[in-house]
Amino acid sequence: MPSFDALSLLRWIHFVCVAVGGGAMVTALLISGFEDEREDLRGLAATLWAKVVCWAFRLAVLLGLVMIGWMQGKLKVNPFLQNYLWIKLALVFVLLAMSEMGPKALAAGKRGAATLAVLLFLLSSFVVFNRAAFGFRIPTGPATIVSPN
Repeated sequence: MPSFDALSLLRWIHFVCVAVGGGAMVTALLISGFEDEREDLRGLAATLWAKVVCWAFRLAVLLGLVMIGWMQGKLKVNPFLQNYLWIKLALVFVLLAMSEMGPKALAAGKRGAATLAVLLFLLSSFVVFNRAAFGFRIPTGPATIVSPN
């Protein structure tokens, strides 16, 4: 019988939140393109963004921070030795800011913040997928376990 640990479950829920948020971003942007021509769709993109995208990314960031804390506290792994994590965190926090600005901008008929959020989503997923290309720092203090994941 397979066994599941809490970190794997958190990682899976984090992935689901990111996937749902990314898919809803693209859907909201597609809908916003039709809002100019169809009166019945007006405001739908902003509502979809506020209800799905914002909450999915808020939860994903929260779970990501919990995973980092879990790895450092319980597993004694220092994930900050991996260079990709620093790049990902910078992209993710700007992505979170753009996703929070998205509903008001979409309601006003502007798509700049939403489009930038999609670009940041693609960049951060590229960094995570190609994490080995960014290398890691060798610890200089006492011995530290570096996890490849």
